[in-house]
This record gives sequence, structure tokens and C-alpha cells, in this order.
Amino acid sequence: MPEGHTVHRLARTFSSLFAGQTLRVSSPQGRFADGAGVLDGRRLVASEAWGKQLFLGFASDGAPADVSGAASGSAGTADVLWLRTHLGLYGAWTFAGAPDAPEVAHAIGAPRRRIGERDSVPAPSGPDVVPTAAAPSDAWAAPEPRGQVRVRLLGAHAVADLTGPTACEVITADEKKAVETRLGPDPIRDDGDPDPFVAAVGRSRVTIGQQLMDQAVVAGVGNIYRAEALFRAGVDPLRAGRDVPAATVRAIWDDLVVLMRDGADHGAIVTTRPEDRGAGPVLAPDRGRTRQNTDGSPGAVPSDQAFYVYHRDGLPCRVCGSPVLVKELAGRNLFWCGVCQT
Repeated sequence: MPEGHTVHRLARTFSSLFAGQTLRVSSPQGRFADGAGVLDGRRLVASEAWGKQLFLGFASDGAPADVSGAASGSAGTADVLWLRTHLGLYGAWTFAGAPDAPEVAHAIGAPRRRIGERDSVPAPSGPDVVPTAAAPSDAWAAPEPRGQVRVRLLGAHAVADLTGPTACEVITADEKKAVETRLGPDPIRDDGDPDPFVAAVGRSRVTIGQQLMDQAVVAGVGNIYRAEALFRAGVDPLRAGRDVPAATVRAIWDDLVVLMRDGADHGAIVTTRPEDRGAGPVLAPDRGRTRQNTDGSPGAVPSDQAFYVYHRDGLPCRVCGSPVLVKELAGRNLFWCGVCQT
């Protein structure tokens, strides 16, 4: 399942490719025909992520495009309808564009031939910047849909196809707000507030390892960031949340802000500190189980040096040398060091 940084990169991709354009919206598969009919011919005026949820805002073609207002749900945006999607385990957005379209990844989401958590979506230069689209190419024609495409968004010079999502629906601004209310704060968002996260962890007997995966506690953290942030903090993932000092929980939040924003900016999860890279054996080919893949980028941290504990069970800890541990916790594999995380 893609982690939150990937969904934020998706939101940037849609802004880069389609912001301000009137889109043709269809459901080649047919399962979203009614929703596609509601959105068809509307203009994309907002694109944002909250945790693992992607929200695309569509206004009627004659309405003013106020991206910031639509995204915040302010007055005057009653006309905006939102396409809410959650990729889950199997969902993916696949992109194709004309030669003059901004550079984007071929696919972001669940693996086909896995391209990894690395992609080529450019990061904007500021939190409110929406890149200006290039002029459409007269020679370009959108490719035919491949597979069971739930939703197709077709713009002047690019197309986006959604397959296999866990959630795909058209909602109102009030319904969008209700979804966000159920989510915990998102470390990547500028409005992410650590206080509800710290309070939720501190009042619960549930292990902090489980709580970091609970989207109602903190939004966007997946199995990789969970394992790596707890290792970096030296916290036993099986410790009850209420037994972890509040200052430590806040430090975990601060670390997630740095790690996850870096992932959103560069399209790769790298959690090791420079002084710890190269420690421990190189992964054998059959141990390359992670979705991380940075090896193709010049100057990037090699994938076998990117993590401390995630999918490194049985290998020596990069810091103390003891074997990295693994166990199932709430249906997901948990990785940690029993010496460094006490």
C-alpha cells in the first residue's frame, strides 16, 4: 500500500498536469459510470492529499477557479465536488501525456512491474504553487485504457487512469470535511497539528507500533515509516502508547515531518543517517522485497542502505549488530531491533 508521501506526490502530479483544465471524465470499466457522469465537463480546481486519501476538486466550467478556497472549503466553493480516492493495496494511477506535457511517472501506486517508491514527479517550489501546464500537442492522442480502469481523466495533453482502488466516490465539501475529521494529523501537510497525535498515543494502552499505523491517530504513516521512525527514536514498538513519554512521541512526530516531506519531495523513502549507511551486508537478490528503489537515480542512496530495520529481519542491526527482529502485529509485519529499541 502506498504511504502518505506517495499520495502527496499524486496530488502534485494532478496539479501539474490538469490544474484549471476542463476534463473529460469517464469510467471505461463501467463501475463508476454515474460518478464519472457527474464530474464530466467540470474543471479541476484543487488537488490535495490527507494521509492516504486523495481529493480532487471539480467546479462547474463557468465557476471561478479558486484553488486555495476550494482546498480549504471556504465560502463560495459550494459548487465544488470532490473525487475521493484511496488506493489501498491494489490501486494505482497510470499516466500518459503528449511530448509537451510536464514530466511525470508512468504509474504511482500498486506494482505492475514495480517501479518502486521512486518517481519523476517534480516538486513545486512552494506549498501553494500550481505549475502552469504546457500547451497541448495537436499530434497527441490518448492511448486506449488498459485493464479495468475505474476512472479516466482526460485533459488537453495528458490522461490519468485509476485501477483497483479501495475507495472511489464523488462527495460534497461537507462530506470531505467529515472524512478529514476522522483522520489523524498528516505530518506532510502544513496544517498538520502534532498535539492530537501526542494526546491520542498518550491516553491509550495500545502499543505505539499499532497506533502509528492507525490513520485516525496519524495519517499517512505506513509500515516503512512506522518501523523506521520507531528505530530512529529508540522506542520499543510493543510498548503501550501511554508508557511512552510525551516528549518522545512529539520527537517521533518531528522526525516524521522531516522524513515524509523528504519522501514527498524526492519520491523515495530514505531513513538512514549518512554515518550508518554501508553498515551491514548488502541484501542478496532474494531479499530485495521492499518497494524502495533509488538505485537508478544518480547520487541516490542505494536501496540496500536506505533502511535501518524494514525488511532487514535476521540481518545485523546497522548500529549494534544484533539481528533485526520481525513479528506479526495486527496483521502486518513489524521490524525492530531488540537492543536499540528498549
